[in-house]
Amino acid sequence: MDKGNIVSTPDALMANRFRGYLPVVIDVETAGFNHQTDALLEVAAVVIGMDEQGWLYPMEAIDCHVSPFEGANLENSALEFTGIDPWSEERKAIAVSELEALDTIFRPVRKSIKAYGCKRAILVGHNASFDLNFLNAAVARCDHKRNPFHPFSSFDTATLAGLAYGQTVLAKACEAASIEFDGRSAHSARYDAEKTAHLFCGIVNQWRTLGGWNL
Repeated sequence: MDKGNIVSTPDALMANRFRGYLPVVIDVETAGFNHQTDALLEVAAVVIGMDEQGWLYPMEAIDCHVSPFEGANLENSALEFTGIDPWSEERKAIAVSELEALDTIFRPVRKSIKAYGCKRAILVGHNASFDLNFLNAAVARCDHKRNPFHPFSSFDTATLAGLAYGQTVLAKACEAASIEFDGRSAHSARYDAEKTAHLFCGIVNQWRTLGGWNL
């Protein structure tokens, strides 16, 4: 790539940083491990921004509580692990359908793709295949026609953190990266997405300081 032809603006830099893909952290909380049968209960997104100097930073998180789709399986062990009660009155008052949740998440992602001059979003996740599988399954159930994410490519912070810090568990990786992590707040899609976003930005920015990608 001829870096001499890159205009030093955040949109041009981001469009050239990841082959035209915009990194967006996605975290889901679910009622099991099977993306085909188990309920999606929470979804959160954090678009990754870039400043004029080419450094990455997390933008504001967007999140939704999601009503289980009709016929969804809910594993008690998964609910006990996350602490989510899908049928609590408080949660039912704010939960939305999968279609509404996808629209809520996708709308600002598409806006950011356009603003940065990118062609598509690429999912960033901690154990990213899990989040991508549940996202794709919800898209298929809703027959959503405007999914901005690449259908199978992703960035996995578990792998990146294993390389950078020798840690693959999110809490341990954040600790190694000097990112504050409250275990009591974990297993909330918004909280985990925010911490994953900080971890991803930290690793990519650190790689740059060590002589990796530069302007």
